[in-house]
Amino acid sequence: MLSQFVYNQKRRKNKRLLGELSDFPEGIMSVGRLDQDSEGLLFLTTDGKFSHHITSSGVEKEYWVQVDGIAREEDVEKLSQGLEISIYGKPYQTLACQVELMDPPQDLPKRAKDIRNENDHGVTSWLSITLTEGKFRQVRKMTAKVGLPTLRLIRYRIGEQTIEQMQAEDVIEMHL
Repeated sequence: MLSQFVYNQKRRKNKRLLGELSDFPEGIMSVGRLDQDSEGLLFLTTDGKFSHHITSSGVEKEYWVQVDGIAREEDVEKLSQGLEISIYGKPYQTLACQVELMDPPQDLPKRAKDIRNENDHGVTSWLSITLTEGKFRQVRKMTAKVGLPTLRLIRYRIGEQTIEQMQAEDVIEMHL
């Protein structure tokens, strides 16, 4: 599913859009985006000030990231200190962030498309990465930069709101 309401390409190629989940009010927008291969929490709002606050005011976004290979403490250190990646072809220095090794999460919703089989393709590791920024494909570029390509990316938390107790495609109305 694409985290948008209008498809901007000429051909849709069987992509589902957010509007297919519910009868949302006019003027609704997503707060930030998730790329098509990512999953997890996404806020929707009709309040532009709220959207700006979440995307531009240092609100934490925590991602659970399954990476290819064994993540080591030195990888965690490099990621947490910030590193240079490319955003739209230009060098970008990421801000320092919180990075921790974690056990594989339990009770995640099953993916529509399976991640490869570890028995056939090698070991993977899980990281928790908490950012206060959100550049284009930033987490994927950061893990690749330290030699740990991202296999699965889940936005677990925005601010204090998490995906705990939620299932794929759940829509929960909240008034903040």
